[in-house]
Amino acid sequence: MTTTFMNSPKYLFTSESVTEGHPDKLCDQVSDAVLDELIAQDPNSRVACETATKTGYVMTFGEITTQGFVDIDHLVRKVVGEIGYDRGKKGFDASTCGVLTALANQSPDIARGVDHNGKKGKTTEYTEEYLEAGGAGDQGLMFGFACDETDVLMPAPIYYAHKLCRRMAEVRKNGTLGWMYPDGKSQVTVEYHYGKVARIHTVLISTQHADKFEGKTLTNERISQDLKEQVIFKVLPKELLDENTLIYTNPTGRFVVGGPMGDAGLTGRKIIVDTYGGMGRHGGGAFSGKDPTKVDRSAAYAARWVAKNVVAARLASRCEVQLSYAIGIAKPLSINVETFGTGTVEDSRIAEAISQVFDLRPRAIIRDLNLLRPIYRQLAAYGHFGRDDLDLTWEKTNKVADLKKALGLE
Repeated sequence: MTTTFMNSPKYLFTSESVTEGHPDKLCDQVSDAVLDELIAQDPNSRVACETATKTGYVMTFGEITTQGFVDIDHLVRKVVGEIGYDRGKKGFDASTCGVLTALANQSPDIARGVDHNGKKGKTTEYTEEYLEAGGAGDQGLMFGFACDETDVLMPAPIYYAHKLCRRMAEVRKNGTLGWMYPDGKSQVTVEYHYGKVARIHTVLISTQHADKFEGKTLTNERISQDLKEQVIFKVLPKELLDENTLIYTNPTGRFVVGGPMGDAGLTGRKIIVDTYGGMGRHGGGAFSGKDPTKVDRSAAYAARWVAKNVVAARLASRCEVQLSYAIGIAKPLSINVETFGTGTVEDSRIAEAISQVFDLRPRAIIRDLNLLRPIYRQLAAYGHFGRDDLDLTWEKTNKVADLKKALGLE
């Protein structure tokens, strides 16, 4: 993305979301359910839990060190059932699927870097010594992004794509659309004029469905009508839709076989859905199944927190923040700010203000964002950012005054 892109008279940008019944998202939710269960029992748990699924089975694997205990078989079936895979007609049944487990202890070499030669300290006493001793769980780079296109300072395409999928889950679970099954996707194309949202150009929804409903073969016409009336027109702003907006529903004409029967699933394969829908860069690290000592997760949350506060402070209308870390070292190696020509002060000055206002060491992030809590499964579908249905610490704009002060603007 460049300043030229922002100055184009007209351009289109598309983002997608997937429902909680998508095979990859099923895996993300299982991985984060394991994390939640362990972190609730032992906040010092080290968790790197992956999940894979295909027809008839779910497998969890990875590395865990904890004082807690999880009945993996019970937890997997609970998550899969709550998603909605509760009978064979849907292609997957929580009560009869196989559950495989291959979990081992975390490498002591990694723990040594995170815990400063094994000294974990007390998570309730965030002394300077404790903060400095907590190194990053791995090397890597993370991005945070914010823009003023929506009230929650998220890009419009991914924001509306998520809202469509959340609505799909709502009408499926409350019985409004009893023919709908858990697997599904949405896609929204927004038309921009000189970097500003002008209209919604295209809407696409694909959803798994029953073969027959109420004793009759389910027709494409019925599916299309229901999706328009109960999902699309209930969610998308009327002022962004017009007679030229293109709407596609189940364009293949049939989507009965879905979920793990239709496609294999794996934790961490929807990292663009989880973040900004492609509007803004991505460092490559997934979130789900990782405890917050892993900067793939915690620093990405912090980078969003930083970027959102920059935009909320009106220092820019678009802001992307990059952080980088080295394993075993607490302070980030670099902080980069890109405002795409929309900054009211120089990007380098914003970066310097960020380094003064935000403590971006892993343990400081955990402290300031209160991350040692079982909050993660709720994030494993419908995005980790811009969630107007959740109260998330990294979505708070509580550093606006501090940033302005650091820049001499107050």
